[in-house]
Amino acid sequence: MSKRPLYAGVMALAMPFTAHWEGLRTEAYLDQANIPTICYGETLGVKMGDKKTVAECNILHRMRLGYFAWRVDLMVEPEMTDSQHAAFTSFSYNVGLNAFRESTLLKKLNNGDKAGACNQLMRWVYIGKDISNGLINRRKAERDLCLS
Repeated sequence: MSKRPLYAGVMALAMPFTAHWEGLRTEAYLDQANIPTICYGETLGVKMGDKKTVAECNILHRMRLGYFAWRVDLMVEPEMTDSQHAAFTSFSYNVGLNAFRESTLLKKLNNGDKAGACNQLMRWVYIGKDISNGLINRRKAERDLCLS
C-alpha cells in the first residue's frame, strides 16, 4: 500500500507545471524524438492522425499524471514533500518510468540525498546526443520546484 494514498497537493503542483512544459496539442504530432504525441505530451498508444478535444486532453492528463505520481511514490522510499513529489512526477512523466527507475537520481533519493537527487535532474537535458535548451529550462524549473 502506498505511503501517501492522496495526492491532492502533488497534483495541484504537477498539473499546471507539466501542462506548461508539455503544451497542449489536440492533434497528434511527432515530438523532438520523433515519437507520436498528443495532448499534454501523451505518447501511450498515440498514432499519427489521432485527435482529441481539450476536455479529453484534460481528463487524460489528470489520469496519466496521477498514475505517474502513484508509481513514483511506490519507487521512492523516504517521505517526499509535495514539491519534491511533483518535480519527480513531472520528470518521470517526461522521460518515462523505466528511466526514472534506473536513474542515479532515484538511487540518491532512496539513499537519503534529496538535494543530490534534485540536482541530478540537470543531467537529463539530452534528446539523443544533442543538448536541448527546452529541456535545460524544464530541468531547471523541476530542480527549483524540487528544492523549494
